[in-house]
Amino acid sequence: MRVLVTGGAGFLGSHLCDFLLKRDHEVICMDNLITGNIENISHLSGHERFSFIKHDVTEYIFLPGGLDAVLHFASPASPVDYLELPIQTLKVGSLGTHKALGLAKEKGARLLLASTSEVYGDPEIHPQAEDYWGNVNPIGPRGVYDEAKRFAEAMTMAYHRYHGVETRIVRIFNTYGPRMRLNDGRVVPNFISQALSGKPITVYGDGSQTRSFCFCSDLVDGIYRLLTSDVDTPVNIGNPTEFSIMEFARKVIEITGSASEIIYKDLPEDDPKVRRPNIGKARELLGWEPKVELDEGLKKTLEYFRSRVN
Repeated sequence: MRVLVTGGAGFLGSHLCDFLLKRDHEVICMDNLITGNIENISHLSGHERFSFIKHDVTEYIFLPGGLDAVLHFASPASPVDYLELPIQTLKVGSLGTHKALGLAKEKGARLLLASTSEVYGDPEIHPQAEDYWGNVNPIGPRGVYDEAKRFAEAMTMAYHRYHGVETRIVRIFNTYGPRMRLNDGRVVPNFISQALSGKPITVYGDGSQTRSFCFCSDLVDGIYRLLTSDVDTPVNIGNPTEFSIMEFARKVIEITGSASEIIYKDLPEDDPKVRRPNIGKARELLGWEPKVELDEGLKKTLEYFRSRVN
């Protein structure tokens, strides 16, 4: 296949580029580098089946030649980013998705939208299955990301129904691994960078809120299975093993050998109290489930972060 990956220089996008190239596809990576990093794809420079285009996907996308798939991963994806870039986050979810869908329609390509577990908001149903419509505050500070992705899903389904575009929607739950930014603002890089620097580990609230952590290689495998499947409704991809934030903080201290203490700060507005995917649909329709245990994934992530901290 000839595949366009928007946001391809980001954490997940760059791993997706690697995965596709290993399966002999031609990959075009598109990124405006606002939150992406050229270092994430520098090892692909000179690869005969890889090319990079610096472009903002909220502007018209011109791409000569045929195209088999568009994987739309462009978007700020951490609270630090989308609170600092609220308008850009809304624009890439709306205008960017519109441009990506328009390109897919023009080329007769399949589009896979990277959506998020954030469409479930602060959920009142646990674990979260795809038929749950969510509990989102549209005017809260996190609403810029949550609603951008919810709108993107609605537009993707509209193009599927009205224009007959082949579409896939993946709802991504908490994912971690190498190439996350130290200042990403999400819990994994926060805790690891604090532990490696000997700084206090910051837990928001009382630490009883829960998350489920999926290693990036598992996630990318699930995304590829969805892309090549015939499933045109949203699918959760994530690890259903659930940890409290306090448990996770202690795990990071243990695995890093850090002497960091744990300190507490107020829970941010609309921060979800629980988050765990129901992956029954992925298991049944894609034959997918995560394989990498948390300890194994954290050790691989730790190697990367150590090189960055040093």
